[in-house]
Amino acid sequence: MTHSSPEDRSPVLEIIGGHRLSGEVRISGAKNSALVLMAGSLLCSQDCRIRNVPSLADVARMGEVLSALGVKITRKDDALEIDARHLSQSKAPYELVSQLRASFFIIGPLLARLGIARIPLPGGCAIGARPVDLHVRGLQAMGADVQIEHGTVHACIPGVNRRLKGARIYLDYPSVGATETLMMAATLADGETILENAAQEPEVVDLANFCRAMGARIRGAGTNTIVISGVPSLHSVDYAVIPDRVEVGTFLVAGAITQSELSLAPVVPDHLTAVIAKLRAIGSEVVQETPSRLRIVPGTSRLGTDIETLPYPGFPTDMQAQFMALLTLSEGDSIITETVFENRMGHVAELNRMGADIRTKGNHAVIRGVPFLTGAPVVATDLRASAALVLAGLAARGTTIIQGLHHLDRGYDDLEGKLKLLGAQIRRVKGDTGAESVSSLPVMPRS
Repeated sequence: MTHSSPEDRSPVLEIIGGHRLSGEVRISGAKNSALVLMAGSLLCSQDCRIRNVPSLADVARMGEVLSALGVKITRKDDALEIDARHLSQSKAPYELVSQLRASFFIIGPLLARLGIARIPLPGGCAIGARPVDLHVRGLQAMGADVQIEHGTVHACIPGVNRRLKGARIYLDYPSVGATETLMMAATLADGETILENAAQEPEVVDLANFCRAMGARIRGAGTNTIVISGVPSLHSVDYAVIPDRVEVGTFLVAGAITQSELSLAPVVPDHLTAVIAKLRAIGSEVVQETPSRLRIVPGTSRLGTDIETLPYPGFPTDMQAQFMALLTLSEGDSIITETVFENRMGHVAELNRMGADIRTKGNHAVIRGVPFLTGAPVVATDLRASAALVLAGLAARGTTIIQGLHHLDRGYDDLEGKLKLLGAQIRRVKGDTGAESVSSLPVMPRS
């Protein structure tokens, strides 16, 4: 006897491909910035206001994590009002942290504020191991006692004043999460902390600017060496999240794959150097119309190119799947090498179902361009894979049905709504049992 999985009953996206797009895309705030800024708000014992926060399942989940710690959080339009003055709980609930990897970042601020933190090992997309050992070793270097027992990280600061101590920390790998965790922990530490081989991503810089706006002393963010001089406390702040560079990249590829001219704003072009270079290599033109607006003008032909994912400022792993969709329709052979996450090729089998010609060996994918893709039923395996399948569906002949939308809703703020405004034939079709759609996901109370 076969049982239908919950996936079968969940909503699906139905895309009728082959339609040109046109118009302007309004880019939302960066998911990966918003989540870590929410964690960073725990450092402040006064009110924080974070603006330009995207409406995402992951943001709602992070709000639940903060609420469980005794933080008061309300949403007004695109702004979060966060009051962590009564931060009282040092233990985060497993059922929340297990769904959201970014929630592990609260370990640094909790330890800095309360001197103790108990955080379950994190969850999120199944795209690789992403161990927390770099976070743990860094906190230990700053004087924390850290044990991992029964799937939970127990951290406390021994001694009377319960303050972390400044330290020189070399990261074996420029992990974004570890850089952010240790930078936050160091803001309230006693003395100076130097992070070497630090991540240089724009989201790290955004977090540093957020902490500085609260009175932290941080220099060097955006380079491989960040220096943090600890201060006794931080003050309230009103801060806007940077635009989401992965959303920008995804819409740029949407223009290239459907051979449509699109305008995107607000953007920070400097955050997209590697993505724009590869689009140009494939044959599209990307024009900077104003300091915060880009236009994609697709070329008449698309050429294959090779891509290797690398930490920033290299080509972002979060754009690998979307570019693979584009390269399936580009002339000749292309090779994509994924160096950041070991399980990030789940979209290959699904793209092949749509008529792509992709072979993989280890962390390499060889893509032979085909004249066209054909609509098919496909399943998203992770957040960026879901975006790649949407892009492939927009360009394909016929109808594509995408399952696994919970991945898409974790990281894209109303992707189908924005695509509809551009002229895409796309709609969300409810499952037959009233399955969850993004509108039924947990939301923060609105004041």
